[in-house]
Amino acid sequence: MSDEDHKTDCSVVISEVYLYLDLECSDERRTLIQQHLDDCSHCLREYGIEHEVKALVARCCGDETAPQELRERLRTKLSEYAVEAESREFLA
Repeated sequence: MSDEDHKTDCSVVISEVYLYLDLECSDERRTLIQQHLDDCSHCLREYGIEHEVKALVARCCGDETAPQELRERLRTKLSEYAVEAESREFLA
């Protein structure tokens, strides 16, 4: 697999990490995402960030579900943070 193919796979995995965490994707898709996370340290690191944020929200909100608008804003901010952090890695 070329670097470009791997990068595309990573962007797909990261974009679907909430579906994976919420058990909202098929078993087949979960398996593919899990295999990718097992093999890709970059995505595993990103998954860890997403997982921690989700756990924090769950602890703070209990059984409440965040409104869809809030979830979308958080996803947008997290993706901006990921791009910013990635840019800093390349500058270092």
